[in-house]
Amino acid sequence: MPPTQAESVIKNIIREIGQECAAHGEIVSETVVAFMVKAVVLDPSNGFNTDRTLVKGDVQKLVKLCVTRLLDSKNPSLDTIKMQVYFDMNYTSREEFLEEHHRVLESRLSSVSREITDSRACVREELESLYRKIVSYVLLRSGLGSPTDIKIVREATAALQSVFPQAELGTFLTLSKKDRERQLKELTMIVTGIRLFNRDCGKGGEGIDDLPAILQEAIPATTQHVDSQLEVAQDQAYRYTAILEKVAKNPLLSQELQPYMLKEALYNVRQYEFFLQIILSDIITCAQEVEMMIKQLGAQLEQLKFTVKSKTAVPTSQVFPIFIALSNLWTSFQDETVLINILSNLTTHLEPFLGTHELFFPEKVMQALLDGVTVKTDVCRMKEHIEERVNLADFRKLEWLFPETTANFDKLLIQYRGFCAYTFATTDGLLLPGNPAIGILKHKEKYYTFNTRDAAYSFAENPENYIDKIREKAKKNAELIQLLELHQQFETLIPNSQMKEVDKHYIKPIAKCESSTQTDTHLLPPTIVRSYEWNEWELRRKAIKLANLRRKVTHSVQTDLSHMRRENCSQVYPSKDASTQSMREASSQVPRPQIYVAGFRGGRTKTTYEVKVNLTRAIDET
Repeated sequence: MPPTQAESVIKNIIREIGQECAAHGEIVSETVVAFMVKAVVLDPSNGFNTDRTLVKGDVQKLVKLCVTRLLDSKNPSLDTIKMQVYFDMNYTSREEFLEEHHRVLESRLSSVSREITDSRACVREELESLYRKIVSYVLLRSGLGSPTDIKIVREATAALQSVFPQAELGTFLTLSKKDRERQLKELTMIVTGIRLFNRDCGKGGEGIDDLPAILQEAIPATTQHVDSQLEVAQDQAYRYTAILEKVAKNPLLSQELQPYMLKEALYNVRQYEFFLQIILSDIITCAQEVEMMIKQLGAQLEQLKFTVKSKTAVPTSQVFPIFIALSNLWTSFQDETVLINILSNLTTHLEPFLGTHELFFPEKVMQALLDGVTVKTDVCRMKEHIEERVNLADFRKLEWLFPETTANFDKLLIQYRGFCAYTFATTDGLLLPGNPAIGILKHKEKYYTFNTRDAAYSFAENPENYIDKIREKAKKNAELIQLLELHQQFETLIPNSQMKEVDKHYIKPIAKCESSTQTDTHLLPPTIVRSYEWNEWELRRKAIKLANLRRKVTHSVQTDLSHMRRENCSQVYPSKDASTQSMREASSQVPRPQIYVAGFRGGRTKTTYEVKVNLTRAIDET
């Protein structure tokens, strides 16, 4: 069947299963349905052959089995699968979380930014409206207050006017669209830095939350909540493991207790435990980032105070970089707040996938099953056999790794998430933590740990046998594929949430051992003549081709386009210096007229008499 046709058939099957579940009042996502289809097909007990095309009867059978399993609300295995799918669809790395957050923020601001960058304001009213839009954009992008609060708007406007007066809008409108966008982002960072500095000085900061203080309270509270949930999950896992060990030693109890349900409950709580550990690791990373950023924030504010102290005017080249650094730090605080919120919500939404524990194994039932059983933690199990070690002399052809002889020992990617491979294979699915101190077996570039030395010796006798058993067990319980990280055996079911774990495959152990070198076979570079030809008919063909070329005549034609490309030369006379004589302007000096008039002020008589005296010198006297 062609790939496109097969994909169409699978989509139709998934759609039909989803509709059947919806008809029975159960809304299931297509991702869960797709995972269930693969799980049912992989299970050998269902009789599906993946090598041949599904006929109509197979499709009907597949739909029926999937719908039955999806409608079984009292099934720990289904809850585990739903938990894995939910975590896979909602969890990703820190970088991708922040990239998605910034992408959503940019999309929300795109309309406001477009109104500013596409503006062609000319008259006064339009310019004032454009300036108000820039203030709103600055507030929305920085996230420091609402653009509808008049106090916040006034403070932001004052900060913006100090670095970008309204009179500069004309220059702003002459810029290209990209330059406008760049300047808007830069103005936002500078205004944010100014407002943060004013807040620290007690002269502003209206509507700005104290994010460092909020994070210092939220992170410990979230960590404590996840720690408590993790402790409860581990306690449940330890109790289920103790009961299953008791059942394994007493075959008569296996018929009464239905151990498969206990194992599915153990898989469910173990998967929940690992997801909580991933979330807790991210929260710890957030705490480290926040602690470092609080120190950087204090240092930047102190530097800014020292620069601005007792100065009426400060060069922008000194303060603008500090304002921008403050803005970037505050954006990082906002990012950490978003991450903590996401991780907290993720933890809350994982809890409903544990409902079957109280349903099948309430506290009274657990106490009865634990009668006479010692519950051991994973740490206690490791300490019991910490002195046991594999003797290398017993294995000539196998490679064992130990902490004192191997670098990167703690970073090795252990198969089956560190559980004992031998115990899981021989007890039909019991999960016991492996102890690396006993020795890590390297088999076909993969690493295995064991809970006891006897288990290590037994597994080493025939590793492939136990690996096949584990693979067959995973086909019956599809949730084990992700729980035990069996990605290479079932590549079509690799979850997105664990794709970043691929990097661990590149961590190679550095074992201290003797080594030797061998001389290369070919010391000299090869002397192969690539142009050599042994076929006489090929040689004849080349000879005829050369003979034909010799009888050809080469012609050339000059065209309008080619005549300017020819080589030309022309003879010219060199330029020489020359000058001409012209008339000069001349002038003569004449006496300056000087006339004196007396009697303007009057005298003793009533009648005023004026006397005009010409004191101009004669021309011949000059």
